[in-house]
Amino acid sequence: MNEKILLVEDDKNILINLTDMLENSGYHVITASTQAEAIEILNEITFDLLLLDLNLTDGSGFTVCMSARKKGDIPVIFLTASSDEMSVVTGLDMGADDYVTKPFRPLELLSRIKSVLRRRGNSKGIVHLKNLMVDTEKGTVKKDGNEIFLSALEYRLLLVFINNKGSVLSRNTLLENIWDIAGEFVNDNTLTVYIKRLREKIEDDPQDPQFIKTIRGLGYKLGE
Repeated sequence: MNEKILLVEDDKNILINLTDMLENSGYHVITASTQAEAIEILNEITFDLLLLDLNLTDGSGFTVCMSARKKGDIPVIFLTASSDEMSVVTGLDMGADDYVTKPFRPLELLSRIKSVLRRRGNSKGIVHLKNLMVDTEKGTVKKDGNEIFLSALEYRLLLVFINNKGSVLSRNTLLENIWDIAGEFVNDNTLTVYIKRLREKIEDDPQDPQFIKTIRGLGYKLGE
């Protein structure tokens, strides 16, 4: 395993206990307790995953996340005592992969970490689909050579299709694959909206989609 995790947490007890749990699970953990310390470390070391406390004594996990995004598309899980919808939406719009509310169950957090790393690992490299190019390491999407900007959920949804190219995906399967990213804020109606938005951005003719095709009565399929 030996994935390298940056844990940013200002509660010393949580920091110690979480570090022990992660290291006992085979991860290499580097810790920081402030925003300034975390950003300094990010400038020197490359990580496989960031675990960020949202509320820090000298700032916010959001700021650390923005700093990390300048280096590349590093997977991020926010740890926070805040469960309000606005914080969840803000984190997801910034590209967070998951959002765990304190107090959390250790085994559940480990499962979410594995899920995020597995999901990212399944889609490394550059994927070409006709006039689309998806760089899954940088987290960028280009159409006809020009970068197009997707929201976090639109991008994750596209990755689900890429990772299951050629397979028909039911709506329930799609919901299950993005559930651990946005939790209860993704429902069947929301999925319809995100598929529509994604088509509007990547398809030449959203009314006659060539990438995300509807398979009547079954679901959707990524085609070329």
